[in-house]
Amino acid sequence: MVDPTRSRIMSAIKGKDTKPEFLVRRALHQRGIRYRLHSKSMPGRPDMVLPRYEAIILVNGCFWHKHNCHLFNPNRSLSPAWSGKIEANVARDRRNLGYYLENGWKVMVVWECAVTGKSRRPLEKLVDSIVSWLKDEQASYSEICGFG
Repeated sequence: MVDPTRSRIMSAIKGKDTKPEFLVRRALHQRGIRYRLHSKSMPGRPDMVLPRYEAIILVNGCFWHKHNCHLFNPNRSLSPAWSGKIEANVARDRRNLGYYLENGWKVMVVWECAVTGKSRRPLEKLVDSIVSWLKDEQASYSEICGFG
């Protein structure tokens, strides 16, 4: 049984328009990079779709997407219900990534730890990396993680 207080707290966490996503979007927009948000026509409604570059940028929360960093500690006492939810997220991420790549999209995953927290990268350098990746026609998949 899931604790009702914990359930209320966890369910209040946003799935889109998060702080890390907003920071990346704003920085890209300032560089003149245009995108569509949460495209309903694509599985998983990716955070940003950049048709000009045939690219998708996903800004993933480390906890909810089980990233191997300080923001996700598998040793914490997670109830089976939350573990199941996180494992379902990871499986869905794999399916969606496969769909994007099979259909000719480039995919960049920007992890929350790269944008916020103690291991974050300088936003200018993070955006430089994204812009460089967008212009690289050979790149199909990339990730940006925090330091450490």
